[in-house]
Amino acid sequence: QVQLVESGGGLVQAGGSLRLSCAASGSIFSINAMGWYRQAPGKQRELVAAITGGGYTNYADSVKGRFTISSDNAKKTVYLQMNSLKPEDTAVYYCNVEGYRSDDFALSDYWGQGTQVTVSS
Repeated sequence: QVQLVESGGGLVQAGGSLRLSCAASGSIFSINAMGWYRQAPGKQRELVAAITGGGYTNYADSVKGRFTISSDNAKKTVYLQMNSLKPEDTAVYYCNVEGYRSDDFALSDYWGQGTQVTVSS
């Protein structure tokens, strides 16, 4: 079993900042990549940012220059620093981890429970 525990969501005014955290625990041997997705009401889930084990990062165009993804591989934790938040950033944010299981070393995909981010205008 692998668990992802997210924290850091909340309500913030436009222009403000929030920092999301997601810690992985359980039967995961190593992590290949970690990322954050978001889903706004009536919209499809979309990639916000991702980071590989080697530190390569990828961002959605809509968040470039405002959001920063980072990770602590030893702690199996991924962070998302969100600055200059806009009302259109309002969504449920989900953590995603792609990693190798401890039992059979199969590459598997895991999701957090989601954390609400609301940006008021």
